[in-house]
Amino acid sequence: MALRTVMTKRTFAGCLGFRQQLRGVQTFSLPDLPYDYGALEPAISGEIMQIHHQKHHQTYITNYNKALEQLHDAITKSDSLTVAKLQSAIKFNGGGHINHSVFWKNLAPIREGGGEPPKGSLGSVIDTNFGSLEALIQKMNAEGAALQGSGWVWLALDKELKRLAIETTSNQDPLVTKGPNLVPLLGIDVWEHAYYLQYKNVRPDYLKNIWKVMNWKYAAEVYEKECS
Repeated sequence: MALRTVMTKRTFAGCLGFRQQLRGVQTFSLPDLPYDYGALEPAISGEIMQIHHQKHHQTYITNYNKALEQLHDAITKSDSLTVAKLQSAIKFNGGGHINHSVFWKNLAPIREGGGEPPKGSLGSVIDTNFGSLEALIQKMNAEGAALQGSGWVWLALDKELKRLAIETTSNQDPLVTKGPNLVPLLGIDVWEHAYYLQYKNVRPDYLKNIWKVMNWKYAAEVYEKECS
């Protein structure tokens, strides 16, 4: 059952405000979700969604904003050593914000089309590049299950080669670290915080079930936009 007794995701995100200003530095805030925390059950529990969104994603944003403020101060003071030291925190926390912002859009309740196979040009190119949707899912699940430690598995569009690719990234590295021409269509979070409360240490079960709420409509929209 979803944990929505204290504060819904809409209220929580609304209290934060979409954007803030901090010492003249543009900062980031937690994006709202287009569905309730329990809307993806039984594939993903409401408890996981609430903790994942309100706690984990919010922590990345908080630390990202802190690092950006420190970077602004260091640049103002011409403190190149501090600028260099901040790069890892900016990459990790900024990547966490970028990746999760895509992830929420990659999911949809079943009643709103979650899990429905891709249609149109994206469906056709999947068949061309991978043989079938089932073959794509099997390959992404295998890559995600085999990823050591924490990270992400992606379905990407390579804009230069005009073809789809499956990539993995470690920790919170965003897809762009694998190539500047790669655009994320789907990203699956395989950090334990995305599934452990429900699936324990059986990551393959989580990977199998998340496709039941995959938002292929969003992926198709991104594909069409980037290919136009």
